Amino acid sequence: MSVPHDVAVAAPGVTLPGAAVIARIRRLISITVVAGVLYCVFLAGSKGGCAGGITGDGGFLDANGDLTDIAPSCVSLSLRPSPLMLLVFAGMVMFALRRVLRRAGDEDAAIRILDRTSVAVVLVAAVSVVIAQVWFGLIPLYGIGDSGTYIWPFPFATVDFVTSPMTPY
Repeated sequence: MSVPHDVAVAAPGVTLPGAAVIARIRRLISITVVAGVLYCVFLAGSKGGCAGGITGDGGFLDANGDLTDIAPSCVSLSLRPSPLMLLVFAGMVMFALRRVLRRAGDEDAAIRILDRTSVAVVLVAAVSVVIAQVWFGLIPLYGIGDSGTYIWPFPFATVDFVTSPMTPY
């Protein structure tokens, strides 16, 4: 009976050359996936309100408390993750792998590059969440329909902006 190909089996206690680098690549990918999921979980928020109100007999009040025939507008803002940031996380991993292939002269250099990228991914995710949540909290809810420029927390997050007239019920 002949063996179709030669199968090399490692002896017990002998590790694969480069196994440490492969383990760090797996760790980097796992950290990036977890950071991306946590980024998406912590970037959910909404706020809304109406500039005015309704009188006891069903009439409308404007933002100053004066009677009006026109229904005041209501504003709703929803915070959600930016797909661009997920691409940034993937790009950081691809950049690290490319750098390992081109610049790392030994295992230690490759591991150092991968570890630094893991830390960078976590920091970028955490800073993005903090910046987006603080920015979203500072967006004024009333007067947003007036003239003026409002800057949304791009690229850290996206904001959906919806206006609608107030309903009496």
